[in-house]
Amino acid sequence: MNREYDVLIVGSGAAGLYAALNFPENVRVLIISKRELTLSNSSLAQGGVAAVLDKDNDDFKLHIEDTLIAGKYKNNLESVKILVEEGPTDVLNLKKMGVDFDIDENGHLQKTLEAGHSRHRIVHHKDSTGQAIVDTLLERVKTHKNVQIYDHTLLYKLEDNGRGFNAGIILKDGSSKTVSVHYCILASGGIGRVYQYTTNSAIATGDGIAFAYMLGARIKHLSWIQFHPTAFAAENDRERFLISEAVRGEGAVLLNCDGERFAFNYDERGELAPRDVVSNAIMLESRAKGNEKFYLDITHKDPEFVKNRFPMIYQKCLEENIDITKQWIPVFPCQHYLMGGIDVDIYARTSIDRLYAAGECSHTGVHGANRLASNSLLEALVFSRRAAADITQRLGAENNAPFESVSDKTDLSGNKMPHGFRTEIRKIMQDCHFVIPKPEAVEGGLKRINEILENILEGGFEINRDFVEARSLAIIASNVLREVSDKNDAE
Repeated sequence: MNREYDVLIVGSGAAGLYAALNFPENVRVLIISKRELTLSNSSLAQGGVAAVLDKDNDDFKLHIEDTLIAGKYKNNLESVKILVEEGPTDVLNLKKMGVDFDIDENGHLQKTLEAGHSRHRIVHHKDSTGQAIVDTLLERVKTHKNVQIYDHTLLYKLEDNGRGFNAGIILKDGSSKTVSVHYCILASGGIGRVYQYTTNSAIATGDGIAFAYMLGARIKHLSWIQFHPTAFAAENDRERFLISEAVRGEGAVLLNCDGERFAFNYDERGELAPRDVVSNAIMLESRAKGNEKFYLDITHKDPEFVKNRFPMIYQKCLEENIDITKQWIPVFPCQHYLMGGIDVDIYARTSIDRLYAAGECSHTGVHGANRLASNSLLEALVFSRRAAADITQRLGAENNAPFESVSDKTDLSGNKMPHGFRTEIRKIMQDCHFVIPKPEAVEGGLKRINEILENILEGGFEINRDFVEARSLAIIASNVLREVSDKNDAE
C-alpha cells in the first residue's frame, strides 16, 4: 500500500468496483474492503437489475412512473430520469464484461416481473444476480494495474486535509497506516445491522454514513428504511436470507396463519404491491390474527421450474428443512434497504468537496420513500460511473501536487469496550422504528442511544473493528431517531 492515491474507494460491492473500472489507467485507485471482498449487500442481491431493454414492450416513461409510484412521489425526478435512461447502457456493459445473465430460447435476455413493475424488465442470473455481478466486476478490477485492492482492511479515521483526505487504515495484520488521497468515494453499503433482524450482510453497519456525518456532510432521510415483507423466518439467525420478490413475481402467494390469502384485503395489487405496502399488510394481519406465522406458497408451480429458477433459495430452504416445491415457506418482514443516506447530487458529489458517495450509503433521491424492486443495483452502477467521470474530469483540470508526509504512528490502544452496546442499539431500533413505528417509544429510545454514543466516543476505547462498528451504529441510530422525533414534533 502506497502513501498517496488519487482516489480512495471504501467498499467492494457493485458501486465501489464499477467506479474503479471507470477510471482511466493513469488514475491511482485504492479500494479497501472491511471484510472479504465478496461480502457485501450487492453480493446478496437475488432478484436482478431493472432496465428498459425491450423498447417494443416497455419504455422509459413506464419505468420512471413505476419508480415514482413505489417511492410515493417523493423521488428526485431528475435523478430518476438519469437512472432509467442511462441504466440500460450500464447493464449491457455488464453483459459485455461477462456477467452471465439468463437468456431465453431465442438467445435474448430473460426478463422477469417484480412487485411494483408494470412490465417484465428485470434481467437476472438465476436467483443470485448480485453475486454474478460482483464476481465478474472483481475479476475485472484485478486486471487493472492502476487499482490496488485490500481486503480485511478497516477505515477508522477520515480527515479533510484541505486538498483531499487523510485516511487512517488498519491492515489485515493489525498494523495501521495513514494514506493521503485527493478524492474519496464512500461505497460502504447499508445499515442493516442496526436492527435485530436484517437481510444485510455483516458489513452493513453504516460506516460510510458515519464517516460522512463526522466530516459534516449533509445526511438526508435516514429514517426512510425499507422492510422486506418476505425474509425467511428463521428461528435464531440475526441475518435472514431473502425470499426474493421474484418468487412472488413468478406466482407465489402469501398466506396467513390459517392458510388464507390476505394481501388483496389490504391493496388491490395483492402480493405484487410495493414492499412497504405488503410489509404493512403482514403486520396488520398479524395484529388482527394475533399470530406472526406467515407463509409463501409456490407449490402449485412445476417443481423443476422452481428448482431451476430459484436454485439458491431452494437450496437455502432445504438447509432449513423446507422443500419449497412441496412446503410453504415461513416468512416475516425484516430490515432490508435504506433509501436515505449521504445526500449527493447527480454526479454523486456530497456537500463536502472531493467526497463522493455511491450505492446504498448514498441518497440520490431515486428511490423516494420506498425503493422499487431491482432499482438498487442499477443505481449503484449509474451513479458510481458518474462519480468516476466527474473525478476524472477534475483530476485532469486540477494541479494535484504531492501531499505533505503524514506519520503512520497512531496509538490505537485503549480500554476494552464493554459488551452490550450493539445489542441494546438493535433492540431499541427494532422497538421504535420497525414496519409500523411506535412514536411513543422514540424519545426514550433516542435518549438512551445518545447516552451510548457518548460512552463510545468518550470511553477511550481501543480502536478496532468492534469500536468502529459500534460507533457507526450509534451514530446511525441517533440520526434515525432524531429525524423521527423531529417529524413527530412537527406533526
